[in-house]
Amino acid sequence: MSKTIFKNVQILDSTGTQPYLGEVLVENERITEVSPGVGKINDPNALVIDGRGQTLMSGLTDAHTHFTWDNRPFDQLGNTPVEEHLLSTIDSAKTYLDYGYTMCFGAASAKARLDVVVRDAINAGRIPGPRYRANGMEIATTAGDLVDSITQTADGVEDMRKVVRATIGLGVDNIKMSISGEEVTGTRSAEDTYITEEELQVAVDEAHRRGVKVCTHARSRDSVYLSLKTGVDVIYHASYIDEQGMDMLEAAKDRVFVAPAINWLVATLEDAGQFGYSHEAAEQAGYAKELDVAVKGVQEMHRRGIRVLPGGDYGFAWTPHGTYARDLAHFVNLFGYTEMEAIIAATSLGGELFGQADELGKVQPGYYADMILVDGNPLEDITILQDIKKITAVMKNGEFHRRPHENMIIPKEAHEPAMATV
Repeated sequence: MSKTIFKNVQILDSTGTQPYLGEVLVENERITEVSPGVGKINDPNALVIDGRGQTLMSGLTDAHTHFTWDNRPFDQLGNTPVEEHLLSTIDSAKTYLDYGYTMCFGAASAKARLDVVVRDAINAGRIPGPRYRANGMEIATTAGDLVDSITQTADGVEDMRKVVRATIGLGVDNIKMSISGEEVTGTRSAEDTYITEEELQVAVDEAHRRGVKVCTHARSRDSVYLSLKTGVDVIYHASYIDEQGMDMLEAAKDRVFVAPAINWLVATLEDAGQFGYSHEAAEQAGYAKELDVAVKGVQEMHRRGIRVLPGGDYGFAWTPHGTYARDLAHFVNLFGYTEMEAIIAATSLGGELFGQADELGKVQPGYYADMILVDGNPLEDITILQDIKKITAVMKNGEFHRRPHENMIIPKEAHEPAMATV
């Protein structure tokens, strides 16, 4: 039996309790004991880590993940040859875990099987990566695609049924329906909707029949309506939701999740200029307007208790891999979340999104040992989670992906209760 004891750590358990000094015992892949205080947990056969007062917390969640986006501009995502694309997808999976993300919810794959292949390789232990729900290529109706090279097209109920079934047959956990526009395309407005209720309903029905979740690229008002009416599981963006849509969303809040991917809007306005899409062009296209209404919408969702999760469409040229925790700062600075609420959205709600609320997303007995050590207190400064140097260890499933520094490992002959550092 593999055992690890974390001593002298500030435990941020994602229950809403303030961090407290304590110890945590991991046996094999699960947390088996969490004890306040010092010197309560001892085992001569365990690997003992002196956390030196660092924060021990659950690994983070990205609810809108694109492993296969390889830091290219928006319109070039499908251009990478499959061999190189597999390698960059593997790199993306590792990068997420490097930065402390232990749960990722796939939001579309640029090629049909890349997500599935990489998920299976992670699960088999062949490559490092987070727990992952794999997706297929986006599905859109004719003239509703955002990037044609990464999108499947289906029109009408029977064609949609066939395409959805074929995608499910690849072994995906999720399917992605692209049902509204995106201003950067120049031809597909974020306020337009490109699918009928009947087409979306058959996609949802076919997916749910096979235990597959459905997520929608839904920026427009009507796309949010359709997502809620047809039973979609995760709504991405929801920028132009109105009062009626908000009421519908609140009525479904125990079933549905929202991931606004707000960093895409922020970065498109602030960071895309160096890639040829100037701030002026982004503003003229409508991104400043959309950011304003989207922020107000999520503030209202927060007020109504809607389950909103971070995940910012990372992997585009101006939202590169490794910048994932920018979302958490946006939750605090734009949406009005407290730091604790942002952490809970990124941890405990991730367990709910994965359908494993009693096993994932908290530092509690019985939960999987997916944890990170953080040099500092993210409740005082949420931005430290953007700094990989501050994430001093990453554990997934009871095994270290990134081990603590050797000077934090207590030799077996010196196993004594660690003194708290003040």
